[in-house]
This record gives sequence, C-alpha cells and structure tokens, in this order.
Amino acid sequence: MATTLGANTECSRCVTGLSSHRPPSYISEPNFNCSSKRFLAIPKLTWKEAGVRATVSMSSKSSHRGETGGLTYKEAGVDIDAGSELVRRIAKMAPGIGGFGGLFPLGDSYLVAGTDGVGTKLKLAFETGIHETIGIDLVAMSVNDIVTSGAKPLFFLDYFATSHLDVDLAEKVIKGIVDGCQQSDCTLLGGETAEMPDFYAKGEYDLSGFAVGIVKKDSVIDGKNISVGDVLIGLPSSGVHSNGFSLVRRVLARSGLSLKNQLPGGSVTLGEALMAPTVIYVKQVLDIISKGGVKGIAHITGGGFTDNIPRVFPEGLGAVVYKDSWVVPPVFKWIQEAGRIEDAEMRRTFNMGIGMVLVVSQEAALRILGDAQGAHTAYRIGEIVSGDGVSYS
Repeated sequence: MATTLGANTECSRCVTGLSSHRPPSYISEPNFNCSSKRFLAIPKLTWKEAGVRATVSMSSKSSHRGETGGLTYKEAGVDIDAGSELVRRIAKMAPGIGGFGGLFPLGDSYLVAGTDGVGTKLKLAFETGIHETIGIDLVAMSVNDIVTSGAKPLFFLDYFATSHLDVDLAEKVIKGIVDGCQQSDCTLLGGETAEMPDFYAKGEYDLSGFAVGIVKKDSVIDGKNISVGDVLIGLPSSGVHSNGFSLVRRVLARSGLSLKNQLPGGSVTLGEALMAPTVIYVKQVLDIISKGGVKGIAHITGGGFTDNIPRVFPEGLGAVVYKDSWVVPPVFKWIQEAGRIEDAEMRRTFNMGIGMVLVVSQEAALRILGDAQGAHTAYRIGEIVSGDGVSYS
C-alpha cells in the first residue's frame, strides 16, 4: 500500500503491485440510471435520448405533495429538475455526456466505468450503528450499473471522508467494501481516506465509489435488438437498497416509530429492514448473459420502474409490468401506508422488490425461470409492447 499525507490529512490507499485478479470472461451488459449520472456513451449508440433521459432523478412529480396529501420525493428534498438542469449545462461543456456508464474503447473491448455513493442511507447507518454492510451498498451501486452493459467488473476504488478518523469505525466500513468486491469478483485496487476537521458532524462520514469493468465490443448489451413480445425478467431486491432514503427518513419521522420498532408485517426491526445491504447481481447476471437471449438490462435505482426500464428500449417500444407478479416486501408496504404515498410515486422512487430487470427473448425467459427454481429467484414481470414508457396491469 502507498500512503501520502496532505494538508487535510488525506490517506491514499493503492495496490502498488500487479493485481491477482484473474483474466475475466468478457461478457456483460449496459444500464441506465435515474440519478443525475453523466457518462460518455458508446459512439453511435442507439439508446433513446441517452444523454438527456439518464439525467432524471428519483421522482419527476413537480408538485410538493401528492393528490392525496401523501409525501413525495420532492417534498423530502430531492429536486430532479435541478439535477437535470445541471447535467444539461454540463453537456454543453462536454458533448456526449449523459449516459448511465462511461464506455472507453480499448482494442476490441470497452472499458466501462461507473461511480456512485449510498446517499442518505448513511444517516441510518449513523443512527443504527450498522456500519459493517454500508460498504457492500457502495460497491453494489457501481458494479450493478456497469454490469448492465455486459461488463465484467475488474476493479473498485473507494473514497472515505470524515472530520475525525475513527479507525475502528473506518475498518468496519472498509470491511464491507471488501465483502462487496468479493461478491462481485473484482479487485479492491485502492482508495482515499480524507480526514477534514470541522467538515462533517462528529461520528459521521461520507462515501463514494468507482468501478471499472470490461466487455467485448461485440458483446455489449445495448437494447437495440429488443422487440415486441420480449419478456421482462425481474430479479428480487433485498429491500430499499440505496435509493429513496430521503423520503424514507421523512416517512419514518411522520410515522412516530423508531428504527428499533418492529417492522409492521415483518420479522425484523425497521432499522434492520432498511439497512439490508443492496444485492450485488454481477455473478447472477453474467451467468444469465453467458447463456444467450439477453437483449437489455436495467438497474432499478432512483426513478424506479417508470424511469429506468424504458432507457434500454429502442424508439417506439414500451413495456407492460404485471403488478402482482412478484412479492412486494413488507418494508415497501409500510413506507407507502405510513407516508400515504401514491402508487405512481412509489414506482418512480423505489425498486418495490425488484432490483434488476432483464429484457430477454421468450426462449431465454423459459430457461431463466426454469433455472430460478434453484439458487436464484426470478420473476416474469412483464413484456415489451408497441408504444413508449411503462404501464401497469
């Protein structure tokens, strides 16, 4: 490890020798996020409005409250219009910016890069004292993004910032990052620890992560072959994952419950349910891709089904999602009831129990659903139709 100290007591952690990471089988897929991500997309890529559409964050409702007086993401402090405007301005300075992951040509392959954090889920980590799994969330948010283009993650870098370095706490966080890298079969190549006095509240910290993967140019999953009749396969989430926590915290405050209270309808506390680490789909998805028939993939993060799924469709295609085709976890039912949140707002903010959606041929769907009787669960949650956007039936 190489360590350097700076004016703000920065500590760079980098692997100085060659990684032991074995050569990957370069198979992967692309994805489109609903936060204000901005990446260079594949040249001449046919992704519909890749630059602009990928800038929409969580909920696009412009009203402060829903029609029923329920909470909205905007009321919780997330202004997607401001995020979209920022990306629009950046795009003027760096044309081509706006995609979900950045693809850089390298011989007969693309390097695929992604970056993310875990948002205000950190607030719950501070309150619950659960720091051991937040690093898994950090890795998941980036590697799940880049695997949507078919990319096999190669390595990960992290950034950990705090006002006063608590070594024991930081060790717990980094241990989670290591666990996340093991789950996604990528190397933790290095990171940065920044100690910045007076910048953060006592006991608090911030995290960001950066993942790089690789995919053969002729194996990129870009959605261009999606057609009417293709099937939507949903892979279950562990819960809220790492999006929507500004709204979750507002709901929690309104409910009068504490994180130590039992989750209504569940067998764990609210804190345990909300802090469940994000599922890392890399190995499962790459295995599915290797068997053929996968045409598009969407990581269901901020923006939910409504904003994420259409980003992989060619012009003129939409989707019908079967609302009752999977089991919605109790945590989402509690969030909606306690916050009096409209269905449309829930579907644009949360994953609702499905963290990854694959668009596949009908033949591939039969195989995937057959294989799902074993180690991994999968649901047939919808189909591709003529039109645009997502409807629910």
